[in-house]
Amino acid sequence: MQLWLIPTIYAVASVIGGFVLPRLEARYLGFGLDVSIASAQAYLSAVASGMMALTGIVFSIAFVLVQFNAIVYSPRLVIWFARDRLLFHSMGVFVATFMYSLSTLAWIDRSGAGVVPLLSCVTVAVMLGISVLLLARLVQRLNTLQITQVLHIIGDTGRDVIRKTYKTCPSARQGRPPGFGVERLPGPVTLSLKHIGRPRAVTSIDLDSILEDARQFDGTIAVDCAVGDTLLEGTDMVRVYGARSKISEDRLRRSIHLGDQRSFEQDPKYALRLLVDIAIKALSPAINDPTTAVQAIDQIEDLLRRLAKCDLENCWAVDQDGILRVTYQMPTWDDYLALAFDEIRQFGSGSVQVMRRLRSALVELADYTVDEREMAVRACLDHLDSSIDLSVLDPLDRRSARVEDRQGLGLSRRQRRGADQDVPPTGSLL
Repeated sequence: MQLWLIPTIYAVASVIGGFVLPRLEARYLGFGLDVSIASAQAYLSAVASGMMALTGIVFSIAFVLVQFNAIVYSPRLVIWFARDRLLFHSMGVFVATFMYSLSTLAWIDRSGAGVVPLLSCVTVAVMLGISVLLLARLVQRLNTLQITQVLHIIGDTGRDVIRKTYKTCPSARQGRPPGFGVERLPGPVTLSLKHIGRPRAVTSIDLDSILEDARQFDGTIAVDCAVGDTLLEGTDMVRVYGARSKISEDRLRRSIHLGDQRSFEQDPKYALRLLVDIAIKALSPAINDPTTAVQAIDQIEDLLRRLAKCDLENCWAVDQDGILRVTYQMPTWDDYLALAFDEIRQFGSGSVQVMRRLRSALVELADYTVDEREMAVRACLDHLDSSIDLSVLDPLDRRSARVEDRQGLGLSRRQRRGADQDVPPTGSLL
């Protein structure tokens, strides 16, 4: 559902209720509320005027805070916070309370009968109570704009995406097809599908649907775009090899879900991207907050540890007979490492705190991985040491930056199994 429809539905429902409920009450309910006409009118007028003022104040503050924090953290977080459904439900209830109060006010002492509609006034009171609860919930939600909460929310979302992408993808996680490599696709190209229209981002890919198409038409489909890509006019989307009959282009296009911007769905890279954005924004001279970068690295390291357990090399799908049917694009371990650490290393090379936290993350990640992945992590560690040597730090600071410290600057004497003994703790340098 489009988010703008939420307050619209509330508003339409309140208008319909304002026309129907008072009429039913006047026809079938023979008594009214035992209060004076002036008191009822003052009560409803206060509710109506107060709800409009409250709506303007609350949402002005909310959007200002969202915009401010998005500028401080990352511009890609603006839409994420602004699309909070609680915000739109709150707006809908506030507007509905205002409009229904006006409708009820019109039925006070209607035709000089001196009757105050009971059910309508009670309904306004209930809606006012719900509005107060939503206001309290909305104010509480603003606490999520604190940096710690923002980092935890992004990290939790990234962990959920990793779990869904690499553990519960049903058809695309089968064994390697015998006799085929990803680069060896059978048969000639029978269809090449390109993007048409304005630039759009790939938000998700329905691999099950593509696999079924390839099996049904006895061909192999290569998905040339990846989740997170921005497709331009003429960008390759899909190539079909060796199909014995024509595959519907519209069906293939519907299998590639497009949006105006990237989303978390099927894209663990996006969570890393946002965390890195926050870290490097904190390291900018305008903000100069390396502690925020250290907190972002905490979440980044945890995501990488979870990715280290996943099968990142599997980027093909086979049918029930073990025949290669689909190949698709997935990030490698090196891609994740580059995304997670390269920009922070570049922008944080002048911060001892960030270098120590990065070194701690890489050393512990190297102990956590094996084989080629461990080699890639140690290559990143060597690159980090090289950046420290070439940084603007003086010799004592460079020596201090080579100490692994999970807190950045806080605990340099932690004993680690197999740690190098040639780098003394920071305290010995002072």
